[in-house]
Amino acid sequence: MPGLEDLYREIILDHYRSPRNRGELPPPAAHAVGHNPLCGDEIEVFLDVTDGVVSDIKVGGQGCSISQSSASMMSQAVKGKSIDEVRALVHRFKSMMSIHEPDDADEAADAEVKLGDLEALQGVVKFPVRIKCAVLAWNTLVEALADAKV
Repeated sequence: MPGLEDLYREIILDHYRSPRNRGELPPPAAHAVGHNPLCGDEIEVFLDVTDGVVSDIKVGGQGCSISQSSASMMSQAVKGKSIDEVRALVHRFKSMMSIHEPDDADEAADAEVKLGDLEALQGVVKFPVRIKCAVLAWNTLVEALADAKV
């Protein structure tokens, strides 16, 4: 379906050209840095959690359009969400990016989580070497959540 692929490509390029939530948060914000040694991508995530909700998030770093777009989309998707919602979103996104078949329990739980524009990245699965680029921001987010001790 060329129309849908074109739309997805435009979404990815829009987030690459005009990244959302770019920058840093001052301490005591949680913080994590992720690296992809295969291609040199770097993602930095700053996170404020207030009353169990991601009240603010900023991302930084450099890398390919896939890693940077994924970070931008991720920051929009998790801002204002509860920690449980964020963890469910992380799980759903990583399931989408997996080349393995999900089990029935995971598939049922994931069906409840809506990805929105993040679905634009599903085509990356066709290029296994790029999957790490797409999930780098998400792995870094998990590290930032650990740093926030939530």
